[in-house]
Amino acid sequence: METDRCIMVKLQQSDYEAIKKIYTNEKVRAYLGGAIPEDYTLNKFQDILERSNKDSFYWTVRTISNDEFMGLVSLDKHSEGVNIEVSYEFLPNWWGNGYASEVITRILSYALNELHISKVIAETQTANVASCRLLEKVGMNLERIVQRYDAEQAIYAIEK
Repeated sequence: METDRCIMVKLQQSDYEAIKKIYTNEKVRAYLGGAIPEDYTLNKFQDILERSNKDSFYWTVRTISNDEFMGLVSLDKHSEGVNIEVSYEFLPNWWGNGYASEVITRILSYALNELHISKVIAETQTANVASCRLLEKVGMNLERIVQRYDAEQAIYAIEK
């Protein structure tokens, strides 16, 4: 799957070192419970790799121009078990240049129009103002606020 500047490729075992950069980055993980200790990164990676081979979608995001790793994006069952959730984590050097909105717009189109999912949600901490703005920019609407993971969470949704 592609956008004008990015390519999304199904997660592979060979992506571990790149994904570890996401998991151990304090800035990336600031609103996600903090950086994951390196000894746990392989287990977390193996878990999402296994899920991506079943009923979930996990893609690495890379630049089309030189195949540089930018981040991770997914469509997976939300923690409440009802809806499909779009999630994303980009390395900080890619923030603020429209890459995430470009990728999330493409993933939402894929989910709604190609997979025929009727509703996709996203969950982010309300304190993560940039993420909230991103979700609104790509057409998602604030559905509700919940208290979870020791923080106030915003649940955004888009429906076909």
